[in-house]
Amino acid sequence: MKPIIVVGAGPVGLVTALGLDFYELPFELFEDDDVLSSDTKAGTILTRSLEAFRRYGVADGVLERALRLDEIGEIERATNKSLLSVQTDSLMEETRYPFLINLPQHHLEPVLADALRERQPRAVHLRHRLTRFEQTDDGVIAHFDTPEGPFAVEGSYLLACDGGRSTVRGLLDIPVEGVSLDVRMMLVDLDVDLDVKNPRDYPYLAYFADPREWMILVRQPHCWRFLFPLPPGEDAPTPEQLRDKARHFVGDVDRMEVLNTVVYRVHHRIASQWQQGRVFLMGDAAHLITPMWALGLNTGVLDALSLPWRLAWVSRGWAGPALLAGYAREQRPLSVHGTAEMAEAARAFMEGERSGRTGMTDDAWNNAMTRTLLGVRLDVDGASPCSLVRTGGVQLRVGDRLPDALLHGPDGRPVRLHDLVDDHFLALYLTDVRRRPSIPAATPGVRHFVVSRWDAPLDSGLRDRTLFDVGGRFAGRAAAGDNVVILVRPDDHIAAIVPMQPDIVAKLLSRILA
Repeated sequence: MKPIIVVGAGPVGLVTALGLDFYELPFELFEDDDVLSSDTKAGTILTRSLEAFRRYGVADGVLERALRLDEIGEIERATNKSLLSVQTDSLMEETRYPFLINLPQHHLEPVLADALRERQPRAVHLRHRLTRFEQTDDGVIAHFDTPEGPFAVEGSYLLACDGGRSTVRGLLDIPVEGVSLDVRMMLVDLDVDLDVKNPRDYPYLAYFADPREWMILVRQPHCWRFLFPLPPGEDAPTPEQLRDKARHFVGDVDRMEVLNTVVYRVHHRIASQWQQGRVFLMGDAAHLITPMWALGLNTGVLDALSLPWRLAWVSRGWAGPALLAGYAREQRPLSVHGTAEMAEAARAFMEGERSGRTGMTDDAWNNAMTRTLLGVRLDVDGASPCSLVRTGGVQLRVGDRLPDALLHGPDGRPVRLHDLVDDHFLALYLTDVRRRPSIPAATPGVRHFVVSRWDAPLDSGLRDRTLFDVGGRFAGRAAAGDNVVILVRPDDHIAAIVPMQPDIVAKLLSRILA
């Protein structure tokens, strides 16, 4: 197989390349710059992104350098006290990472890049600027300018992870829909001691909401980060003005040093097409969304969860090209109707608008699911509307992400469901294993397990394919009665919940992978 060409070595490009490597797909990653990003950018990584990092083998390295947090707090501007918070401890049975982390992008990227270089040392190419490409019947030929002169590479697909000003998108002449608002945000990293000399018990992610003046405070591993809007037409503040601004929120402190600043505009812009032949847009190249509520980098990681497994299934001959079209069909509406709407609602929320607040309900679990992106629902079958906002109870629905529930294998050891989904479709048969149900044997890319609150008898022939569901807690979430099959895709999303019938999984897969 010809390598998959990835253009852009920002976080989405790096995660995408790690995903291709996980699925044992050859790739070449090209970056225009001679170094990785050193700018002060995205700083909060949500739980769903951590799950992607685990699958692609980099979660431990990321967590070693990050600060974990289990609370997203809102601070009352007048009293400097917490009013409302999202607590992630309610997700203990949902994920092995019931928290968020703070880690700036320029600290994250080296972790991802080092992992890539260790696994595929010759696949990362800096100082390669894409100039043009052409598609053929079975691939893409990309042309680059390099310090050594022109360079061309032939690949099977081209994945555009080259940012909001995407060269690839421009060469395809794909229009961008949406708006760039006349609103600017300022991000400031400050070296200040709010732990010992000037103790403040703020959550590590705190929102100072106020209609006149609001700010977001983020505790990073090496500093405190302040994010606030700039008044229209006003110049960026001087370092002294920035220090005064910060003191206006956190009070007097003994010392405060400005480490870095970035000013950026508010965008809600979505590419009208995400696929053209063998070329796919990903991350900011596909959806440039102002990263309120950490919806920038983290929604790009959702793209990097959706596309690589599809490419793997097609390249292995397990699926037809139509599976690739599902990437844009599912992910683009999530940006148009989900991410952009929530980003704007988040900004309005910070300005004091509380009525009809998208993404916040009266239920703590729903709020935690929404704000961590664990509550994402995809339209996997053309009949299940996509959503970023989790509502209702814990009952599982088609399109939901499968919880990373803890069950028990035949040897009594705990088994996490997401470990079984890695590089597989997973069929879970919720039934009474004592009745000796007929369960298909595993085939390439598909695993079958009984989920039962009764342990499998030793002579059942199902001992090694049964997950012990203590108290029937997991089966209770399906709330669909006994003798039900839950079919889960390699991206953890539920493709179907149907009654058990002969060959039902084979029939479902035939339709999905046609």
